Amino acid sequence: MTPDANTETATLGGGCFWCVEAAFKELDGVREVTSGYAGGHVEDPTYEAVCSGDTGHAEVVQVEYDPEVLSYEDVLKVFFTVHDPTQLNRQGPDVGTQYRSAVFYHDDDQKETVQRFVRELDAEGAYDGDEIVTEVEPLEAFYEAEEYHQDYYEKNPNDRYCSIQAEPKVQKVREKFGEKVKNR
Repeated sequence: MTPDANTETATLGGGCFWCVEAAFKELDGVREVTSGYAGGHVEDPTYEAVCSGDTGHAEVVQVEYDPEVLSYEDVLKVFFTVHDPTQLNRQGPDVGTQYRSAVFYHDDDQKETVQRFVRELDAEGAYDGDEIVTEVEPLEAFYEAEEYHQDYYEKNPNDRYCSIQAEPKVQKVREKFGEKVKNR
């Protein structure tokens, strides 16, 4: 994904990328969501290699968005709503470091914003006092996932995993961020 001059990019890991991708595709101002891998030590990893846990990568999405419509803080609000940032190396049934909660920042402004955002969530006890374990680290490389992972929820609406895991995240976005949801 190559953002244009009028967009910004956020890279987020919150469990299975199919679920996070589906949630962000609901939002007005989002131009593109690409599933992929970040945070590892192997170049051009495959899905199978990432799933083994040996590459160090997390399943992530890159969200290209229009900052005139959706701010980086809005992106973070959605992200911290659709996944559980207190779960260490897991989301729901998905377990392993590849499913860790992570924000890979693109610049110092994003770094400062996400660090402040997490401090505020912790200070208000947003997760019943549970500690947020989301990793915050610089994006060093993003590798696009295989084509069959892109738009997975849209392409596979009857997939059992999507029905159980992704659909509730999509509904949560529609309910909690209705004013920011694309007109359908």
